[in-house]
Amino acid sequence: MKNKLSLELADIKAIAAAAEAEALAHAWAVTIAIVDDGGNMLWLQRLDGAAPISSLIAPAKARTSAIGRRETKMYEDMVNGGRFSFLSAPTLDGMLEGGVPIMKDGQCLGAVGVSGVKSSEDAQIARAGLAAVGL
Repeated sequence: MKNKLSLELADIKAIAAAAEAEALAHAWAVTIAIVDDGGNMLWLQRLDGAAPISSLIAPAKARTSAIGRRETKMYEDMVNGGRFSFLSAPTLDGMLEGGVPIMKDGQCLGAVGVSGVKSSEDAQIARAGLAAVGL
């Protein structure tokens, strides 16, 4: 039997705090979502001024990244490259850049999804969160 790594509350809080700090440093009003490896919600934080829809999009990006084990930008690029049939993939409703998996030692522990600004900026915020825990 293999051992499985998992996120602890301290990790989740550190990721969220660093992501929030990155967003606030740029005055970006976003929602930050963190999920476990199965896409189940662990954290949701909507910063002041973030559009209400971002509280639906950020978790979708995080979930899609976690269960796909890759950044959601890959899915967006696939669709933009003409692979429209991928839009019918089940449960992948966050196929926009801004979802980043939390990977350690080849294992996916979950993902961070951010929504509210340009997709590349959403991803920047998510990566800032991961950097806080050395990932």
